[in-house]
This record gives sequence, C-alpha cells and structure tokens, in this order.
Amino acid sequence: MAAVFTCCLGCCGDGGPGHAPLKDMPTVQLDTHHMGTDVVIVKSGRRICGTGACLANAPLHQNKSYFEFKIQSTGVWGIGVATQKVNLNQVPLGQDSHSLVLRNDGSIYHNNEEKNRLPANSLPQEGDIVGLTYDHVELNLYLNGKSMHCPASGIRGTVFPIVYVDDSAIIDCQFSDFYHTPPEGFEKILFEQQIF
Repeated sequence: MAAVFTCCLGCCGDGGPGHAPLKDMPTVQLDTHHMGTDVVIVKSGRRICGTGACLANAPLHQNKSYFEFKIQSTGVWGIGVATQKVNLNQVPLGQDSHSLVLRNDGSIYHNNEEKNRLPANSLPQEGDIVGLTYDHVELNLYLNGKSMHCPASGIRGTVFPIVYVDDSAIIDCQFSDFYHTPPEGFEKILFEQQIF
C-alpha cells in the first residue's frame, strides 16, 4: 500500500521524471518586441499610449478574424493590419504597402492611397468601440457593433493587428471577451497551434 501511495505522489505530486506540464495557452496582446521607440504599453498588453505603433503578438492565420479597439482618449490614432516590415515609428501609417489602417479622420489608407472612408457622421469618438474583421482579402469596420459598409483591401502577406497613437490618444485593444458579438463566421484571433 505504501508503494502505491508513493507512486501516486511521484506521478501526480511533484511531476516526477517524464512529466510534461501543461502549458498555458498564449494570450493575444500587444507585442512589446514589435513597437515604436516612444510607445508605452500598459494594462497587460492591452493599452497603447505615447507616440508610434505596435503590432499584436499573433498573426492572422485563420480565415476570418475579429478584434476590437476602444477609443479611451482621442488624438491622432490608427487601427488595422500590417506586416512586420512596417515602420513602427512612423505616424500615420498607411503610407506604404506594409499597412492598411483606419485613421482617426475616418479615412482608410494603404500604400499612400485612400481605399475607403467612413460616413461623415460615423467618425469614432471617445468611448466608441471599433471592430475589425479580416478575411485575408478585405478589412471591414464596425462602429459600436454596426457595420460601416466600407471594405478596404490591397495588403499582401502575413499580417498582424496594428494600432498607432500620437497627440495624447489612448487606445485599448480587445482580442477576446468582446464588447460586441463578432459578425457571423468571424472569431477571435487564434495562434497557429490552436487552429490545427
């Protein structure tokens, strides 16, 4: 009986030889290894302030991704998708082929070209939630859960969610536990190992 008790302790208690601990699933958040030099990331990788841009730590591998941004304080800001080649110290983004972003003035830019624009009466204000869907072709925008019907496309390659701030803007990122239900077929960003 003592041998059985000892075996149970050895197998279950301290992890013993050959024990492989379960790993916590990684959390999608802003990536402090891929941010501008004057960017400040707080709130466990969910809030950006300062000046510059930051990529999320997970690329958009799945077919239909959804994520949200909350405008905590207005100023100069932009949200969207970008490749890792984007200049994280350049504000505003959308000036090259490495980013596709909604800017605070309601314009959506990619490769220094306006791809679309929010309706004039639908500019995000302080406290608003901007949702984004991306399906490897189109980026679509939602303001407080309502579709803005202004798709934009053109970016190629592996992209990540991106956000930039300047002029006292503060943006919170929501990569799960959303404020609004994602559009049908879209879901939170999954790490590659979660997809397969």
